[in-house]
Amino acid sequence: MKVLVIGGTGALGGHAALHLAAQGHEVTITGRSAAPTGTPLTGLGFLKGDYVAGDFTADRLAGFDWMVFAAGNDPRHVPQGEDFAAWLKKANHEALPAVFAAAREAGVQRAVQLGSFYPQAAPELIAGNVYIQSRLAACQLARDEGREGFDVVSVNAPFMVGAVPGLPSAIFEPYVAWAKGQIPIPFFAPTGGTNFMSFRSLSEAIEGALLRGEPGKAYLVGDENLTFREYFQLFFDAVGSDVDLEERDEELPLLPDVAIPQGRGNTISYEPDAGETALLGYRRGDVAAAVAEIVAQYG
Repeated sequence: MKVLVIGGTGALGGHAALHLAAQGHEVTITGRSAAPTGTPLTGLGFLKGDYVAGDFTADRLAGFDWMVFAAGNDPRHVPQGEDFAAWLKKANHEALPAVFAAAREAGVQRAVQLGSFYPQAAPELIAGNVYIQSRLAACQLARDEGREGFDVVSVNAPFMVGAVPGLPSAIFEPYVAWAKGQIPIPFFAPTGGTNFMSFRSLSEAIEGALLRGEPGKAYLVGDENLTFREYFQLFFDAVGSDVDLEERDEELPLLPDVAIPQGRGNTISYEPDAGETALLGYRRGDVAAAVAEIVAQYG
């Protein structure tokens, strides 16, 4: 199939693009700029554009069989000086479903919206959280664009763990440096925890959704429920450190409280539906292996 991955120059979209290409699909990625040199992403087709600016019109999407949308905005994407809520509304409530409408008009047959797990895994957090509200809207509004001959499926993922060859990471490079004692931050993890999933498992789930996903369905995917201490300990173990992290009810600079919507000290824990996991065909128990790959790449 000819597949377009919107947001394919980023980590999750890029991993999915490489995975789909490895399965024999003809993959094109998009981004505001091309993927950096030194990553196999540069071997894929490239279509420059910004979905928030309305660049992906029907004529530009024509000729693709499938689409993966992996560019939904979160707090990191809000430009400096922009109103937080207004930007997320523009990006996730308006521009995102417009891309799916354009894809339908262009003749795309199947599309996956890569979303966030919070609205399904912790619906109590929706009220009062503008970001989670915007991701819920993106999930619903993208699927609302589905019609006969244009199937839309959402895959809603938890905390993600992994690396794309050659692609830098502002998240994981500091984690590795910290575990190796190269950053002067005390060795502790905040209280609480969540569900974690590897890039590899998610890419498999996206492929499964394209192949077998039920039109209009929103799938809550995930892998392992870990405390934040257990999660960060994986990095220390992978670098060969003898540090045994302690758990503190204290903000960790590498995982600030703003990045824990359920609140420090609280846990989001769930088991993905076994039938849905089998249908999508993604592996479980892959988080430690993903951390080892991160350390191998950024260490």
